[in-house]
Amino acid sequence: MEKIASFTIDHTILPKGMYLSRIDANTVTYDIRCRKPNVEEVLDNASIHTLEHLFATYVRNSEYSEKIIYFGPMGCRTGFYLLMRGSTADNEKNLAALKGALEKIISHKGAMPGARRRECGNFRALSVAAAKAEAARYLNALNAREQTFVYSGNTLDGGI
Repeated sequence: MEKIASFTIDHTILPKGMYLSRIDANTVTYDIRCRKPNVEEVLDNASIHTLEHLFATYVRNSEYSEKIIYFGPMGCRTGFYLLMRGSTADNEKNLAALKGALEKIISHKGAMPGARRRECGNFRALSVAAAKAEAARYLNALNAREQTFVYSGNTLDGGI
């Protein structure tokens, strides 16, 4: 059986960042790597859940709303997947959308979107404070180095 492309990336040396994971027609999938795999602690459920709620709310209410297809957590809990309409020519704009949403999460005030029992399947597992801290941590990592959107380091089995 053929390995999927993301399993060919050497996760032992993958730094935090925004990576182009795949392209399908006019859909670009980004690997939003918030934690260094197999080194840092994984994201906790409340942080993941709250980041998802806040990110979805802010980015879908931005100039990028028509481009957003999906934003959701990775099973390994080291980041998220962001699917957007467009092409790799939009990488810098998509990075700007990501950073803009993170900045809004960091400065979020007021009610938590989707935090009531009627709005969410697990409304008790939310923490605005934890999401703000994670957003700040990840934004700092993005700003600490140039984002090339290419997985850095070695690949396994001749992958990406």
